[in-house]
Amino acid sequence: MTELTSQKPRLNFWQIWNMSFGFLGIQMGFALQNANTSRIFETLGADTSSLAIYWLAAPVTGLIVQPIIGYYSDRTWIPKWGRRRPYFALGAITGAIALVLMPNSAALWMAVGILWIMDASINVTMEPFRAFVGDLLPDEQRTTGFAMQSFFIGIGALVASFLPWIFANWLSIPNTAPEGVIPPSVKYSFYIGAAMYFITVMWTVFSTKEYPPAEDEDHDEPAMTPDEEPIFTKKFSKIGSISIALGAAFSAYVAISGIDPQLHVLGGGLIFYGLVNVVGMMLTKKGKTKAAMVHIVKDFITMPKTMVQLAYVQFFTWFALFSMWIYTTSAVTSHIYGTTDTTSLLYNQGADMVGNLFGGYNGIAALAAIILPWIARKTNRKITHMLALFCGGIGLISMYFISAPAWLWMSMVGVGIAWASILSMPYAILSGSLPAEKMGYYMGVFNFFIVIPQIMAASLLGFILTTFFGGETIMILVTGGISMLIAGFLTLRVEDDADDHTAIPT
Repeated sequence: MTELTSQKPRLNFWQIWNMSFGFLGIQMGFALQNANTSRIFETLGADTSSLAIYWLAAPVTGLIVQPIIGYYSDRTWIPKWGRRRPYFALGAITGAIALVLMPNSAALWMAVGILWIMDASINVTMEPFRAFVGDLLPDEQRTTGFAMQSFFIGIGALVASFLPWIFANWLSIPNTAPEGVIPPSVKYSFYIGAAMYFITVMWTVFSTKEYPPAEDEDHDEPAMTPDEEPIFTKKFSKIGSISIALGAAFSAYVAISGIDPQLHVLGGGLIFYGLVNVVGMMLTKKGKTKAAMVHIVKDFITMPKTMVQLAYVQFFTWFALFSMWIYTTSAVTSHIYGTTDTTSLLYNQGADMVGNLFGGYNGIAALAAIILPWIARKTNRKITHMLALFCGGIGLISMYFISAPAWLWMSMVGVGIAWASILSMPYAILSGSLPAEKMGYYMGVFNFFIVIPQIMAASLLGFILTTFFGGETIMILVTGGISMLIAGFLTLRVEDDADDHTAIPT
């Protein structure tokens, strides 16, 4: 396949606004999920040490869904709907339904199941939005496009995170409920989020047009030439065998040693990756190199160098973020509010504070998203991202030293600056290194380096919490802060040869 268009015209401010507007609703749903899922799980009887494993639904769903959606959206063209917009619409419908169902879960197993559906829907919508920027914007406007997405992400998360507090304090809707029941303030927040998810995504669907495919675009090309088939057959076989062996050995060790059974997830993940390579090998041996699985496996092991370098940055970044999303509610309510009783007013005040803090860092991110392209133009994108990650790492670590809730806002300033950069700079760097005809797929694969650290966090954090930290969840946030500092240093190793340092147009 070739470039979608030989020369992409520059888009004006409102065109970039419209193509990014759907992220407002997506992030409202995502923020409600992040800030309230642990609260819902604990209300329905989840043990704190098991929260990470229940949250595993989110990253596993992303690991499976995003590259598949990316692969097929690259190959989709419906004249009235375009390439990415059919996926926007599908995700908006199913995501809105899941958001309505989540706070009405009657049991823990139901809430975990709905989390799978909700996160799958968000991934179906979100992945094509990343490729959308690469599809429609010329190189010099891509930093602007991703920064605009970050702006809407910040605004959407700010509003969504404050919704339970607004309902409770401004509209006097109850913020507590009997044991095992989700408070009405949380339910109404999810209903608003569902409506906004659907409306804003459909706004982008109907207000933005996509470029038609090039005349010579071929959706049926093989993944490799006949000469390459034996080479990749050996590679798939080697990678698959090693991965399966390591996964099996690790799972056997976990079983024999009697350590935390949640660690089986890591062994299972290695085995799954190995099996995917084995399937790729078998298909290649049979000459079925046009199969989607062969394309997916081959393109993964031949990804661009810049993408590999960014993978290390993403790993430590998202390990830190997942630590924060899972354990901030527990850490704040226990370390600062001094309670673990989910039915108490003090616990629910602390949980609301976490929602407000998450809203606050997203509000900071919305403002930082406007400034970061300017900083990147004055320095470069690597330095900008490194400094932002340092701010986030220091913010997370500082929460250990805080005793008064009001000071937590200072911690969130650092997290917000980091969040704005996390949502824009890696994608802006990456997009310039990707072949246009595989933009959707590689943006989906890039999600692996968000998902894998989340799976590891979900597998390891419960074990670390009980084994090394004696159940003190605040120490998980400190661990996350250190991880984000490491990510900042690793940013300096990334190669970024593009000159896209354009600020948001006015």
